[in-house]
Amino acid sequence: MTKPTPQTKSKQRVRDHGEVFTNEREVKAMCDLVADECTRIDSRFLEPACGDGNFLAEILTRKLAVVKHKYGRSAMDYEMQSILALSSLYGVDILHDNVLACRLRLFNMWLTAYKTVCKREPSIDMQKSAQFILQLNIVCGNALTLKCVDDNATDTADDIVFSEWAFITGTKLQRKDYTFAYLLAQESDATAQQQTFLTQDDEGILLKQYICDYRRIWQNG
Repeated sequence: MTKPTPQTKSKQRVRDHGEVFTNEREVKAMCDLVADECTRIDSRFLEPACGDGNFLAEILTRKLAVVKHKYGRSAMDYEMQSILALSSLYGVDILHDNVLACRLRLFNMWLTAYKTVCKREPSIDMQKSAQFILQLNIVCGNALTLKCVDDNATDTADDIVFSEWAFITGTKLQRKDYTFAYLLAQESDATAQQQTFLTQDDEGILLKQYICDYRRIWQNG
């Protein structure tokens, strides 16, 4: 019988940060409520208190199953679509160890699935690109103040920034950086509710934009 995953790491972390992890059963049940979105490869998800990634891991599992079903016969197609699935997941946590654990967990899931489907190791560039996406998408910050935090979980002056990833032509992957505050403002606007991560490329809103081969995105740090 599988031992249930603990819901807390320590009483001190519960007192200091209110840290309680969601059980696998509840995670699956909540994902079932948006099952269609969980199986859309490019549908974006943000977990504002991601912990070590219980929700994001479940969503990635579902997305990668779809990628395997649709693209498993072509290693290149699978590679591109699995990267797109990985790039669609975003998380914020106030504790640095949780952020590192979440990034590693999602990377290992992607890596294991890749080797199972493609029957080989991904290239070093490919692995670096996957890790780079997770470095930008899973961030250490305070989702209430929208600021990054330091190793003591104290707010800094830096805004949380997220990247939009999208294939635009062939193997070219586009990255656009926006502040988390801007994205939330767009989401709260009823007329822009479907525009999150899109358009509005005015100075001060769109922070950076890069376009390059998806296997080389890690070079645009």
